[in-house]
Amino acid sequence: MKSALDSQPSTPNPVGALASRWWRQAINNQALSMAAILILMWIVLAYLSPVFFTVNNILQITLQAAVMALIAAGQTFVILSGGIDLSVGSVFALSAMVAGKATEAEFPFLIVILAGLVTGAGTGLFNGLGVGTLRLPPFVVTLGMLGIARGFALIINEGVPIFGLPEGLQYLGQGRIGGVVPVPTIVVLVVYVICYFILTRTRFGRFTYAIGSNQEATRLAGVRTSRVLIGIYVLCGVLTALAGLTEAGRLNSTQPAGGIALELDAIGAVVIGGTSLFGGEGNILATLMGALIIATIRNGLNLLGVYAFWQNVITGVLIIAAVYLDHLRRNR
Repeated sequence: MKSALDSQPSTPNPVGALASRWWRQAINNQALSMAAILILMWIVLAYLSPVFFTVNNILQITLQAAVMALIAAGQTFVILSGGIDLSVGSVFALSAMVAGKATEAEFPFLIVILAGLVTGAGTGLFNGLGVGTLRLPPFVVTLGMLGIARGFALIINEGVPIFGLPEGLQYLGQGRIGGVVPVPTIVVLVVYVICYFILTRTRFGRFTYAIGSNQEATRLAGVRTSRVLIGIYVLCGVLTALAGLTEAGRLNSTQPAGGIALELDAIGAVVIGGTSLFGGEGNILATLMGALIIATIRNGLNLLGVYAFWQNVITGVLIIAAVYLDHLRRNR
């Protein structure tokens, strides 16, 4: 026979319950999951190469990921809305070239920066009007802008790079805070904090998710989806222009042929970060982890002496795997 003591229910363990709940939330959180994968990659690469896990090399990874991460931040908004922007590589080059021409015209530094950002905003407005107002497929509109922007980037200075940019722009791409932390790394962190706030704390962010989940239902609920879509593509254009200015400052030149295949890197970072290509589901912080993962792979392969072209192969495989996992998850 059981004693009275045995028949009493066991006392719950609040610490254990809290730890279990935290663990489940961590597993379900895309950003934390991607951060865990990134740390695991760092541990493996540190074992394979003693040079990898040094402060200088880790900061170098963040610097290498900066341009990709800035473009991927804007691309995240676009993909969350159920669209895609194929024009970012060309807009990247065009914005830098416009800033370069403004430099040649001896405009003040702030006007040079503003010229590049307005160029990105203008291309985003074009894309947004095509997708939101004319209701054309995002693939078609942004593919057209890819050609338009690249053409103008080559026309502006007859295909010739522009050298000798303002010191302020050079500091944006080359500067270091305290002589250690790269300025582009700080810029990326600030941009992602702002984007995270927009997506999680504003109506614009909620509408972005809603449009990606069901655009027609969102419109019938009273949301002016065309305005939101225009805002999304303008934001993507501005962040792409900021990436172009950052890279121009780093190289102290603007390249009309720059940014080729950057759309692959940006979309790859978003998808690897867990954002669904079907729209309506994703995490902006996980996109940052995705960009760092791609930069880590490239940095690690370089340190290990692996043939450079394998980097694109591995990135492509990761994108396909990420999309396939998203497909399986949605089927479940």
